[in-house]
Amino acid sequence: YDEGADELVFLDITASKEHRQTMAEVVERIADVVFIPLTVGGGLRTVGDMRRMLLSGADKVSVNTAAVQDPDLIRRAADRFGSQCVVVAIDAKRVAGSTPLRWRVHTYGGSVARAIDAVEWAGRAAELGAGEILLTSMDADGHRAGYDVHLTRAVSTSVSIPVIASGGAGSALDLYEALELGKADAVLAASIFHYRETSIRDTKRFLQSRNVAVRL
Repeated sequence: YDEGADELVFLDITASKEHRQTMAEVVERIADVVFIPLTVGGGLRTVGDMRRMLLSGADKVSVNTAAVQDPDLIRRAADRFGSQCVVVAIDAKRVAGSTPLRWRVHTYGGSVARAIDAVEWAGRAAELGAGEILLTSMDADGHRAGYDVHLTRAVSTSVSIPVIASGGAGSALDLYEALELGKADAVLAASIFHYRETSIRDTKRFLQSRNVAVRL
């Protein structure tokens, strides 16, 4: 927040796999000290779970596994809270040898492969009322060698709602390429900032130098 982030995403990535709820008290503590939009996800299974996070201070809620299991959850949440509150997270992994390229949806923190095409699922999520797609490339995540711009572009050009690219950021240039080549509307990065390899402000200055509109 102090470094100039535009938004903060808090994902309890093992909550669904461990069949537990996201810790509301942690969300409350974050919301008390952070005054930018806060998205919270992980282990949210019902509209009631989402309401609990919003009451704890979240501005948006993110769902992955529960939405795949019950797609109508997206519609119910959008009807209750508004599409602007509902983020559908998609963990996608490239199908080996696919031509043209295809990606498969994974759930439970990436541990369970689903027979669902990631691009098609993004389109359906948008139709059901999702306000944003949080798109993570499982192939790129953790390698810090750049986002999967092919995946990001495939999804971004198939839906009319904002797509946030996630997974693979290792430099400011990687963020730029996800925006420019991947056509993402926003980019999420974690480890490059956690380990102070660069700062959010320096990254924004770099993007501005490449004619990307950013808030400094």
